Amino acid sequence: MGGQQNRQNIKILSIGAAVQDVYLQGKIFTPCKEHKEFVEEFQLGSKNDIDGVVFSTGGGATNAAVTFARQGLHSMYMGKLGNDLPGRTVIDDLHKDGVDTSLVSYLKEVCTGYSCLLLAPNGERTILTFRGASAHIDIHQSDFHDIDCDWIFLTSMAGNFEALKVIFDYAENHNIKIAMNPGKDELLKPEKLKSLLPRLTILSLNKEEMSLLYKADNIKDLVLRANQDVHYVIVTDGQNGAVAADRWHIVSAGMYKDVKVIDRTGAGDAFSSGFTAMIAAGESLEDAIIFGSANSTSVVQSIGAKSGILDINTLINEMPLEVKEISSLC
Repeated sequence: MGGQQNRQNIKILSIGAAVQDVYLQGKIFTPCKEHKEFVEEFQLGSKNDIDGVVFSTGGGATNAAVTFARQGLHSMYMGKLGNDLPGRTVIDDLHKDGVDTSLVSYLKEVCTGYSCLLLAPNGERTILTFRGASAHIDIHQSDFHDIDCDWIFLTSMAGNFEALKVIFDYAENHNIKIAMNPGKDELLKPEKLKSLLPRLTILSLNKEEMSLLYKADNIKDLVLRANQDVHYVIVTDGQNGAVAADRWHIVSAGMYKDVKVIDRTGAGDAFSSGFTAMIAAGESLEDAIIFGSANSTSVVQSIGAKSGILDINTLINEMPLEVKEISSLC
C-alpha cells in the first residue's frame, strides 16, 4: 500500500461506546443435532463449570480508535465512562496504543458499560450487555473543545439523533469528514438516518443492515443505491466478502483468507475502521477493501475485539478483486 510517513498528521476522532468485556469459555454450549448449531443450556438454579475467563475491552468506537492508532493515524476517542475500575481498564487499553483520550467524559453516578460474552466453539457468541455510561449520550458543541481533526468516525449512538445533529453540525462548521458505521438503534429509524447520509463521506454496513435503508435485489445494487447519497459505501456479507464503491468504481471482494474462527466479536468494527483508515490515509478504494478484509480476518482469529487488530508494519496479501466502472453499469 501507499506511503505511510505522513499518516500521523491525519487526525481522526472516534465517537461512541466503550465497554469492559469478559469472555466465558467452556461447556456453556452444546451441539444441537437438529440445526447443526450450538445452543446454550442452563438449568435454573444449577452451578456450571467453565474452562476459562478472558478479560478485554470493546465498544465499536474504542475498537476503531485502536485500528486508526495502529495504522499510524493520530487517533482520538470521545465517549462516556464511569469513574470505576472498568473505566480505567478501557482508558489503559487505549493508552497502550497511543490513543488520545482527552475528550472522554466521566459520569459520577453511572458505571462503565460491561459485557459478558458466552463464547461457542465455532466463534459465535451470546452477549449480555449493560450499556452503562455509553447509553448516556449527551453531546454539546462545547464537548469538542474546538478540537482540530480531519475525520470523525461514528459508531452506535444509542439512537440519539439530537447528539448526531450536534456532531454533524460541528463537522460541517469545521470542514471535518464523517465516516459512519450505524448501530441498531439508528437503523430502527431508517428515514431519520437516511436524512443524514448525504452529509457523510463513508457509510459502512452489512448487507442485512443496508437492506433496512435501501431496497435492491442484490448486494451490488444495494451499494449503488447508497452510493447515490454517500461518496464511499462499503457493504459486507460475511463469508461472501464485501462490495465497495466510490462515485466512479465498484469493487467486489471475496474472502481474504480461510481461517479458523475463534471469536467473531469486533469483526465488523475491524472491517469498517480498516476501510476508513485507508481512505483517510489517501489509499485507493481497492487497497481500502483489501485492508478492511485483512483486519477483520485477523481479529476473528483471537479472543477479544482488539487483540487481532493489525499494525502498520503487517504485510498485507493481495486478493482477487472485481473492479468495474459505475458508468458501464448504467
